[in-house]
Amino acid sequence: MSRLDLFIDRMVSQRACLDYAIAETALITGPVYELGLGNGRTYHHMRERIKGRDIYVFERAIASHPDSTPPESLTILGDVHDTLPATLERFGPVASLIHADLGGHNRAKNDIFAREISPLVEPLLAEGEISFVGQALALVVAETRAEALAGAAAVEATIAAG
Repeated sequence: MSRLDLFIDRMVSQRACLDYAIAETALITGPVYELGLGNGRTYHHMRERIKGRDIYVFERAIASHPDSTPPESLTILGDVHDTLPATLERFGPVASLIHADLGGHNRAKNDIFAREISPLVEPLLAEGEISFVGQALALVVAETRAEALAGAAAVEATIAAG
């Protein structure tokens, strides 16, 4: 399979999983956290589909497309090792949905990074809410979240099967 085909499959799966997670949390009032902005495609997608909830973006430095750049008031700049604990202290466990797409093309480094930040991500979630990730995080999740993630994984597996 070509790299282009792999990219397209990943984007289709990511969109399906995001849409699933957004629908599952639609009646929850807590904010959404987008960990990693990149060029802003995912943020833009969430902004179009999530109504009535703030979407906070965590990023080291903003380099997104102007149409996909969050307002300064919803941007949390810095290293997630610092900004995630500070956010928990500031807001408490209130996030209705957390989407993380951090890391790069080195799978081994991504795995190490995911293990490092997983303990920082889960405490941010409101009870029973969803964390959906582009890079696998080693989260210990409550049963309700595990069921929601299994549903998202089933969506992704169905798409991957073609």
